[in-house]
Amino acid sequence: MRTVRSFVLRSGRLTKLQERALHAYESTYGIPFSPEGSETLNEFLASKPSVMEIGFGMGEATLAIARRNPDVHYLGVEVFPSGVGNLLNEIEQAGISNIRIIRHDAVEVISRMIPRGTLTGVHIFFPDPWPKKKHHKRRLIQKPFIASLLPLLEPGGYIYCVTDWEPYALHIREVLESFEELTSTDAYPWRPVTKFEQKGLAKDHTVTEIMVRMQ
Repeated sequence: MRTVRSFVLRSGRLTKLQERALHAYESTYGIPFSPEGSETLNEFLASKPSVMEIGFGMGEATLAIARRNPDVHYLGVEVFPSGVGNLLNEIEQAGISNIRIIRHDAVEVISRMIPRGTLTGVHIFFPDPWPKKKHHKRRLIQKPFIASLLPLLEPGGYIYCVTDWEPYALHIREVLESFEELTSTDAYPWRPVTKFEQKGLAKDHTVTEIMVRMQ
């Protein structure tokens, strides 16, 4: 679908807690990436309404939403070990069972692992806006990416995007509105505010929520 990645993996240091959580809990709450797909993942997605969150950061929103909606399964996809380790620890401490994590590039997870028509929704909260024009090609939300998501959604399924970068919000809206299959709808009345979002608000950034649904 694309050769330019929307993220740059840097060798950041893990805290002892994050490293311990990766070793102790990833085999329980994680699903290994497999180009051939995964029966474990298929069973998880098929057993309850399922939402995929792409790039969950440190996982605060993922955990809060999952705790609020125990009858929904949440699949978090993230590449950064620090965020994965942090969320794994939070899942274990909270004792909840409706989150699973794949530590891999979301584009490859979407193209290789998610069965068609199995997702109730997709959350993309605060994706990297890549503000410089020369980096716009790195933005995750592009027409080919959204086109790859649509077959995975069940009838009436939704895509929910949030950004604090106004030019990116305009770009996201333009991309989503280009698909006849999608229609705009009101965003959720409740969404947890993350530490990342708080930093943006402190800089007077405008937070834009965009939600579309399959017709």
